[in-house]
Amino acid sequence: MVSCQLYGLILISDIYIRAGEGLKFFIILIKSISPAQKDNILVLSTSGLSTRNIASNTGLSKATVARVIKKSTPNKENINIGCPSKLNPYDKWAIVHCILTGEASNAVQATKIINSIIPSTVSTQTVRNTLKAANLKAVTKKKKPLLSLTHRKKRLAFALKHQQWTVEDWKRVIWSDETKVNRLGSDGQEYVWKKAGDPLGEREVKGIVKFGGGNLMVWGCMRWNGVGIVCEVEGSMNAEQYVFILEECLLRSMEEPDVDEEDITFQQDNDLKHTSKLATKWFKNHDINVLS
Repeated sequence: MVSCQLYGLILISDIYIRAGEGLKFFIILIKSISPAQKDNILVLSTSGLSTRNIASNTGLSKATVARVIKKSTPNKENINIGCPSKLNPYDKWAIVHCILTGEASNAVQATKIINSIIPSTVSTQTVRNTLKAANLKAVTKKKKPLLSLTHRKKRLAFALKHQQWTVEDWKRVIWSDETKVNRLGSDGQEYVWKKAGDPLGEREVKGIVKFGGGNLMVWGCMRWNGVGIVCEVEGSMNAEQYVFILEECLLRSMEEPDVDEEDITFQQDNDLKHTSKLATKWFKNHDINVLS
C-alpha cells in the first residue's frame, strides 16, 4: 500500500482517480494477470468449477476471477445459489390468482390456501414476496357504502331510465337531504403543514370540548337556481316528522315565483321514513312526482 499526494488525474490499472490539490489517498496498486492465467480461469470455469474453487486453484482473488469470467463471457447467465424455491411457477400463479379473484384478501389467507395445496409449507413472508414480484402491493381498503347485487341492479336501472334526460329535465328536480351541523369544528380530518422535527405548536392542535360542543340536524332542499327552506330536525326523525317537514318546508319552497308546481320532480334517498306509507300517501295526495 502506497501513500502519495495526488494532483489532477492518475491512471492505475484502468482505474481513474480525480483528486483536488493537497488531498492524501491510500492507493492499492493492482497487478495485471497474464494471458495464461486468464485462459486457465476460463478453462476451469467451463469445466463447471465455482468462482471460489477457481480462485483457490489459481491463487487469485474471487473478485479477479469473477471479473475475468464476466468480461470474457458477458452473455453468460448467472447461476442462482442458495436453497431452491419451494414454489414452482404454477404455485406462484395460484397465489396471485386467489388474491385477484377475491378468494383471499391478504397474504395470511393466501398462505393458508397455498399450504393446503403444496407438500412443503411456506411462510407468509414468502407469499408476500411472491405477490410483490407480480407487481402487487398491499393497500388500505377504502370505506364505501356496501352495494349488494340488488343495489347494483337498481342503480343500473335508474341510469338507463334517465340516460336520455336533458339539462332542462334535470332543472325540474328539487334535491333534498338531511345533514348535521356541528357548533365546533368538523367530524372529518383536518390537515396542517409543518416542518419535520418541529415541536407541537398551537397551530397544529385541534381544540375539543366535552360532549363535542353540540350539533344541529337540519333538512334542506335546493334547485338548479337556488336553495329552498331549511328546517330543523328535532331529535330522531320519524315518518310523522318527515311529513310535517314536507308540509311546512317543501311546499313553501315550491311557492317560489319561478317554480312550476305541476312540473316538479322531488328527489329523496331511500331512507325508511322517506319511503314509508305515510310519506308515500302524502306525495300522492299532493300530486308530487318522486324521482325513482
